[in-house]
Amino acid sequence: MSAQTQFFSTVFILKNLAMLVFVALCSSCVVAAEKSSSTTAVTPIKLWNGNKTESRQQYEREVLEAALKATNASHGNWKLQEDLTDYPLAADEASVFRSKGFDIFGTVAGNTKLANEKKILIPLPLMKGLLGYRILIIREADKEKFAAIKSAQQLQQLRMGIPSTWADAELFRHNGYKVEEKGSFDDLFTRLENNEFDYVTFGANEVTGVFNERAVKSGKLMVESSLLVFYPFPLVFYVNPDKKTLAERVTKGLQTISGNGELDKIFNRYFATDLTAVNLPSRRMIQLSNPILPAEMADFNPSL
Repeated sequence: MSAQTQFFSTVFILKNLAMLVFVALCSSCVVAAEKSSSTTAVTPIKLWNGNKTESRQQYEREVLEAALKATNASHGNWKLQEDLTDYPLAADEASVFRSKGFDIFGTVAGNTKLANEKKILIPLPLMKGLLGYRILIIREADKEKFAAIKSAQQLQQLRMGIPSTWADAELFRHNGYKVEEKGSFDDLFTRLENNEFDYVTFGANEVTGVFNERAVKSGKLMVESSLLVFYPFPLVFYVNPDKKTLAERVTKGLQTISGNGELDKIFNRYFATDLTAVNLPSRRMIQLSNPILPAEMADFNPSL
């Protein structure tokens, strides 16, 4: 082989080696970029958080955020997009997944407005069943009347007021109670003051806040101090049926924060003071059955 031929052969080999090194480096860069992209990608999660009290909105949002944070390592980063729009019509609430495009929302297990809708139930209670411990708000002029009630039959003679489409209206009817279901949350207490019905009920977790925010102004209403209406009424998350990965993630996250005590800490921070204020152990309990509990939660027992 001549020196010239040997030179060109060497140059050709070096060019090929350089090309191979270049390709290898580019492949490494692509892999690194893909890994970086996968770890920094942010998944938007659309939470509908309307049709409920502000305290429940805050609590449900914080529980969901804690569940999502607990699964960062396994499922990646996320960004919560919260919508607080109220939908007073049952048809609107029923369609939050189907036509409004939300991914997840909190409501009571067995919410009848979702009966004909596709959805994924996460059968893990968010609030230990506290929402089923119901405290009455009444007219102060009726204080003695309610203090004298000893049985369900006596309470059934009075009329309960409830905004249209709220999930527990049918539950009370099923148990033989007189229910005035109409209007909105905003006009509920004005209607109570005007004698359209005799009482309203709220979860022990929210009755103090609701009263202070909405009912105290007129001076005509009060939180009733002797009675407790109870029924199994777990608060849960429902997930868009097209978001199975999200449902798996939230399930895993809730199991994690339930097991490590974080859910208890959130619960106590929000509700310990209110539970002390309403003094549940001292109240006469009137118990109702709940016909809307889904099969997955038929054996639910509160864990207070």
